[in-house]
Amino acid sequence: MILRKTKTSQYFVMAFLLSETEKYLNKIVSQTFKFFSEKERNSHCGTLHCNKEKDKTRLKLLQLLQKQNNISIIIIKLNKKHIFTRLNNEKQELYNYVCNVLLNRLINKRILTGKGQINFIASRRETNKFMNNQFKDYVQKNIQQNHNFQINIEISSPQAHKGLQVVDFVSWAAFRQYEHKDYSYYDIIKNLIIEDYSLYEA
Repeated sequence: MILRKTKTSQYFVMAFLLSETEKYLNKIVSQTFKFFSEKERNSHCGTLHCNKEKDKTRLKLLQLLQKQNNISIIIIKLNKKHIFTRLNNEKQELYNYVCNVLLNRLINKRILTGKGQINFIASRRETNKFMNNQFKDYVQKNIQQNHNFQINIEISSPQAHKGLQVVDFVSWAAFRQYEHKDYSYYDIIKNLIIEDYSLYEA
């Protein structure tokens, strides 16, 4: 899961990518790198960051993702004008709250069930260990209390989990649509989006 934000943006966007296994996501990233020239590979950091990539790379990864029939996408967006003042001022608290809303919706709609092991991998936003543990404790406590539901939460880096690189592109594509009315990237993966939900819309 990736949270995308900018200081001057109107929207706060969170994307969730659901897959039975990471191998499909790993393959998408690996195949994207195959389209790099040798010079591009040598000069690249080895991890895809959508905001820093060339447009051809963004399009290629999204097109590869679009071909997958075993991956689902859920998006939540918030118009910052409609967010409670306290949450808007407390970014970490807002992030925790929206993650909890997202997981509750997935369980209530039976997209996630208690069958089998569920691993929830969130992109590391903080280097502060206390803040990361606070996020894990908050989400796990709410899910267990509201649903008696067991979920494994891991906070990791895009280098360690390539799926976080893929969801970064998804989040960027959604952000482009909401913030700049640019539908071109979002439309590529529209077939995979099972829910696009707005919080606090007027």
